[in-house]
Amino acid sequence: MITKINLENILFLDIETVPETEHFSDLDSTKQDLWGHKSQYQRKDDFTAEEFYDRAGIWAEFGKIICISVGYFSNQGDLRNFRVTSFYGEEIALLKEFKNLLISHFSQAKHLLCAHNGKEFDFPYIARRMIIHGITLPYKLNLFGKKPWEVPHLDTLELWKFGDYKNYTSLKLLTNVLGIPSPKDDIDGSEVYHVYYQEKNIDRIIDYCEKDTIAVAQILLRLRGDELLHNNEIIHI
Repeated sequence: MITKINLENILFLDIETVPETEHFSDLDSTKQDLWGHKSQYQRKDDFTAEEFYDRAGIWAEFGKIICISVGYFSNQGDLRNFRVTSFYGEEIALLKEFKNLLISHFSQAKHLLCAHNGKEFDFPYIARRMIIHGITLPYKLNLFGKKPWEVPHLDTLELWKFGDYKNYTSLKLLTNVLGIPSPKDDIDGSEVYHVYYQEKNIDRIIDYCEKDTIAVAQILLRLRGDELLHNNEIIHI
């Protein structure tokens, strides 16, 4: 029962990703061919591999993480605080910083990671990028040999499915139907490539990523029947 989980034991998170290079032509010929094969099913004959490359960020083999935003409850008596911060910059450095956070503050058995579609996207993406960079996986991301009930992850998309696994509900739709202020008031995921590579505006991406992280926490509160966070309870650090 999610109502029995201590909120202070949950690390909420969201990631933003982009293709590993700005242009398809920046890839070597082998990687270009591999991308062509990997993306064929999605693009069919509607786009060339090069035309489709701006969407490569959704695959860990062809993309990279540019921001990980995290949030956690730090309550003092009856006062709720939700603290939000972000790791950004060079991918290897931000992955190591995120790993250090997990090891130092969220490594015990009681601790859980929570994201929207996290089990299908955020958690495996982070783990794959760590392995690609030769970073040893922290316990909370190392799922090898774990049984399903031993995986320390919560997924608000999965919780909303209630066993209806053919259903997909976006974060934007779910916040709308649950009466939660929309995090998508500036950019959406499809624009991150342009904002990162062409506008070079990482601050805008960080703001977007942190809003999504807050939205994930708000969804879990609604699923538990708890009161939503107020703006004065959210602290950016």
